[in-house]
Amino acid sequence: MKQSRREFLVVAGATVAAGVLPLPVLAAGKMKIGIIGSGNVGGAIGASWVRAGHEVMFSSLNIEHDKELAARLGGGARAGTPREAAAFGEVVMVSVPYHALPAVGKDVGDLLKGKVVIDTNNPFLARDGETGKWALDKGAGLASMELLPGARIVRAFNAIGAAKMGAAYQEPGKVGMPIASDDAKAVEIASRLIREVGYEPVLIGGLEKGKYLMPGQPFAGERSAEEIRKIAAGLS
Repeated sequence: MKQSRREFLVVAGATVAAGVLPLPVLAAGKMKIGIIGSGNVGGAIGASWVRAGHEVMFSSLNIEHDKELAARLGGGARAGTPREAAAFGEVVMVSVPYHALPAVGKDVGDLLKGKVVIDTNNPFLARDGETGKWALDKGAGLASMELLPGARIVRAFNAIGAAKMGAAYQEPGKVGMPIASDDAKAVEIASRLIREVGYEPVLIGGLEKGKYLMPGQPFAGERSAEEIRKIAAGLS
């Protein structure tokens, strides 16, 4: 990922300022990844990580669906409850309707503290009610940080439609993936996983910029990494 020295120092400084402890060194090879919410996004991205050789535990409110998905994918795929997936993953992806995110925080938040959490969740007023309104007013990245305290959040997979996500690996690097985070080490780990799915990650800033990573915002749709950098440079 091309990242300016100034960008990196800003993010790294935010990490230190927050008093976040260093992440354990994750192996360069296979990782354990927990997925909470195995719908269109979680299922597609999780399948690509299984294809890349990782161990992936899928979870949702329907464990039979997760068992069928894991059986179909084979390899390192498995199914479990959300708490099992949160405990299993060295990295955890949370991909649920935004109105469900407070419940995720309540139910598994203790298991997410200190872990890299990939936040794919977008708030929508019509679907997510008061929680959606609150998150839109606050900004989706900052809202997720409040709902999942202690997690090392990287906001990603928010600005691109799910339909093509599972096929991005066929043309690696063609499409950029805008991401937002205040944690430099978490960005490094998430970026590796994003590249393995087929996207080129582009850090646009800290979690306060996470509000731009959703439909109707400047980064919506498929764009090259260079196009994303140009848009990011123009944001205040």
